[in-house]
Amino acid sequence: MSTNVLRTADGWWVVRGDRAVPVDTKAVTTAELIADRDAVKEAAQSSDPGTPVADLAALSPVTTPCRVVAQMVNYRSHARDSGFTGDIPPAFFRKASGSVSRPGEAVVRPSHVRFLDYEIELGLVMGASLPVGTEVEERDLPTYVAGLVITNDVSAREIQLTKTQFYESKSYPTFTPTGPYLALLEPEDFVHLLDLRLKLSVNGELRQDRTLADMIVRPPQALTLLARFQTLDPGDVLLTGTPGGTALKAPPKPVEKIGALLPPAVKWKAFFKSQAKNPHYLSPGDVITATIATPDGRIDLGEQRTPVTDAK
Repeated sequence: MSTNVLRTADGWWVVRGDRAVPVDTKAVTTAELIADRDAVKEAAQSSDPGTPVADLAALSPVTTPCRVVAQMVNYRSHARDSGFTGDIPPAFFRKASGSVSRPGEAVVRPSHVRFLDYEIELGLVMGASLPVGTEVEERDLPTYVAGLVITNDVSAREIQLTKTQFYESKSYPTFTPTGPYLALLEPEDFVHLLDLRLKLSVNGELRQDRTLADMIVRPPQALTLLARFQTLDPGDVLLTGTPGGTALKAPPKPVEKIGALLPPAVKWKAFFKSQAKNPHYLSPGDVITATIATPDGRIDLGEQRTPVTDAK
């Protein structure tokens, strides 16, 4: 059974229902906590009645600096929304770890961004080094992956599309809300990963709702492909893609073909003029709610609620 861990300014806590018990550890970073699993187990088995979770101010359970790597177009439903047909080659990009924010912190829309989008993603938190050249089979996942977190790959779409710049468009401060919990997994939990359901709503309206069964490249293959060129270390996180339902969607094929004939400046001006009519992009005052859990609650990463605000 997975163990949910919460991080505050005072340290680490094991969550048991609506209460949390402090972990007796000197760990400061996520990597150090993962290395001190005995202390986590002791807290989970403690007779301490604990503190109400509602009284604790959660920080991101993924400490920074760390590597934040993400998979691009990794759910079939998202591929359809994005206009992809046929085979989709696996692709990765990096996000600045300075974009990682606590689960209740506001997502801040920069003053030059109009088209701010959401992408709920399951984060795999590494528990062991993944050297270049490693091949990961399904049975190896417990060796390399310590736990899971909710993440939101917030995206400035006009920067991503017009500049083909994923790093900038997804790396502004607060563009990776993370948590509230780090779910530390036991080896027997991994067979339930495909049952995890990702849900994201904005102001109570459900926008994204899919299980991991919709994934194109699943975690073992993703880690193997990533290890062709990238080392990962304990505490690093891999964002595994988002399901369909984001605000951004590809235009109809006839419109896309006409757009391809236009000069880039004209094409993008026309595209974003049409996008301005799309009410699903994030605006100040919106509240994003994200959850990831199995139906039976065996793995439940909690609820992430993040308001949206403009840069002051």
